[in-house]
Amino acid sequence: MIPSRPKAGAGRKGTGRMAGAWAFIRGNASAAFGGKTVAFVLLAVAVFLAVAALTLLNRRATIDAQHIYDFLLVPALILLFYPAAFALQGDKDAGMIEVLFGIPDYRFKVWLARYLTIYLTVGMWVLVLALLSRIGLAAFPLGRMVLEVMIPILFIGSLAFYLAASTGSGIATSVLLLVVIGLFWLFRDSLAAGPWYLFHNPFVRVEEIKAMVLAKTTFANRLYLLSGFLVLTLLSLLRLQKREKFI
Repeated sequence: MIPSRPKAGAGRKGTGRMAGAWAFIRGNASAAFGGKTVAFVLLAVAVFLAVAALTLLNRRATIDAQHIYDFLLVPALILLFYPAAFALQGDKDAGMIEVLFGIPDYRFKVWLARYLTIYLTVGMWVLVLALLSRIGLAAFPLGRMVLEVMIPILFIGSLAFYLAASTGSGIATSVLLLVVIGLFWLFRDSLAAGPWYLFHNPFVRVEEIKAMVLAKTTFANRLYLLSGFLVLTLLSLLRLQKREKFI
């Protein structure tokens, strides 16, 4: 039997779809990061390298997955903070809010795509930094590391989305986010052992007898954060129905 030849246009269609998807992601990322994507990426990478270098210089212990998690969480927060807090404010300043509110239900798709692009951008760079860490610093499960880092990032991004939709101001959102993050950091000694700690580290080294307790705490923590992510995203979309906050 002579195999059938693929249609000449099939490859071009696939390439065109990929190019279209890339253009869509790039356009949303540029809008979310205020056209300063490269600057934020360079800042995040610089902070990652600085934290890793200081840890290597000041610690006698061998770098392991516990440290890598903290290394990755800091640049992920840096990449997330500005676009998550100022995405709606950017549309307002650009005069796009009136246009979006004038098209029923379309604004929800636009803003969901915007925040999805933010998460994809942060996740991509977390993957790159995690891969470099695995090559140069320590062995750890790459996929799980990226997933674990992104769960609190999803929650913080959805919290920023909700605050931005509630206040209509990027500055107010950023201040409130800093207060929330600061409170968790301030009371980390009291919260770190429980499932409610925002920056719970699932890679903490524990005795074998305590490993089951850590696994249960991690499961509960991730469940709470993912549930919060879904609830806050839904509430944010409901808040966006209040046009007067933005116009």
